[in-house]
Amino acid sequence: MDKAQILIASNRGPVSFSVSDDGALESRRGGGGLVSGMISVATEIDGLWVCAALSDADRRAAEEAPEARLDRVHDLDGMRVHMLDIPRRTFDGAYTGVANSTLWFVQHMLYDIPNKPVFGSHFRRLWEDYTAYNNAFAEALVSGAADGARVAVQDYHLALVPRILRARRPDLRIAHFSHTPWAPPEYFRMLPGHVARELLEGMLGADRLGFLSPRWADAFLRCCAEILRAEVDLVRRTVEYGGRVISVGVHALGADEAGLNESAAEPAVAARRETLEEVVGDTRLIVRVDRTELSKNIVRGLEAYRELLTAHPEWRGRVTHLAFAYPSRGDVPEYREYTDAVLRVAKEINEEFATAEWTPLVLEVNDDYPRSLASFQLADVLLVNPVRDGMNLVAKEGPVLSKRDSVLVLSREAGAADELGEHALLVNPYDTVETAEALHRALSMDPVERRARREGLREAAVALPPRKWFQDQLRSLG
Repeated sequence: MDKAQILIASNRGPVSFSVSDDGALESRRGGGGLVSGMISVATEIDGLWVCAALSDADRRAAEEAPEARLDRVHDLDGMRVHMLDIPRRTFDGAYTGVANSTLWFVQHMLYDIPNKPVFGSHFRRLWEDYTAYNNAFAEALVSGAADGARVAVQDYHLALVPRILRARRPDLRIAHFSHTPWAPPEYFRMLPGHVARELLEGMLGADRLGFLSPRWADAFLRCCAEILRAEVDLVRRTVEYGGRVISVGVHALGADEAGLNESAAEPAVAARRETLEEVVGDTRLIVRVDRTELSKNIVRGLEAYRELLTAHPEWRGRVTHLAFAYPSRGDVPEYREYTDAVLRVAKEINEEFATAEWTPLVLEVNDDYPRSLASFQLADVLLVNPVRDGMNLVAKEGPVLSKRDSVLVLSREAGAADELGEHALLVNPYDTVETAEALHRALSMDPVERRARREGLREAAVALPPRKWFQDQLRSLG
């Protein structure tokens, strides 16, 4: 790779801040394989990461740093970071009002259609915030980019940035990557007409657009054809619009095997594993690890477990379901209601089936990364049943760490099903009976088949680790 400058733009940056007891700012590097992969590239080249301040401590750090350049004040292991202190009202409107409460719902097809959405005058004001938010990122990128720099814009928060950059700096090479699914035009066009067009035109300002699955890339192409009347080649995956040809690629993000194994070797993971073994005893173990996110389909997963215990009473007392459902987006009313539903169904299952010697379901709602890794190691079955998911890294991380040749029960609507479907048990995420039968088959599977499936899953899961995933996108810009 040459030494051309690389700029990364994302809502959440590679570092966050907190305030210590003595009032000093403390920085913490972002977790997860994706951030690690991007950092590993960004720190080896002339890189600049532009992100938003998400907390009061972040805002203070941005305010105290010259030109909000955190690396000029804090030791960030070689990273250069520009953190934007976007006005709170603008940020809330863009992030909560549009990105999380609208675009996320559209792309995951989550709306209760008879009642929502309603795009009135309030939404128009929120869209102004989203536009201002994207303009703030574009301004920072323009001011920080050298001639001919490459810019990697991330996700649905920043869909308008490529077009703004293209107008102001045609010398830049621009990529935009979508980490979510993409809705088909039949659903996407529920957005106000001007919003749908601005989103598509904003992204088409890039030279290269990336998606996690062929399904999502093709849905985007169809939206361009039907809403913008653009010239689309579905075979070559190109869009001709505004006198330019934009290429669309598929980059299926994989698990960070080395990073996972390093994290799983930590003493905290061994301690959590010992605790879980005491809780589970000699029962078989079904595991799920999710944020309490509407698209993750946790309630139907719990209902499928109830179906299993009802239809196959031989598993009562012989299986335990560990469900880790960590809080997510508590500022969105639908998420608070969904969390309540998860808690209610979990309670009902235990009230119906528990005995003095056996607790069928253990639900934990506090985030504990070492415990999640330990559960991957111990699982006999990993349940991943989203109604819709851009990729789902849990489906890939579980098989990498499994010590018991866990069987993956996977929703066909997850992007990961494209690569893992041959080795997983695929299910319709809306069909709790089918999911229950898949759980039964997984629990009953003979060791030889379990081992073969798990080995196939691991190989597919690590095919494009985060570092290579990011490098491939940069190479695609030429």
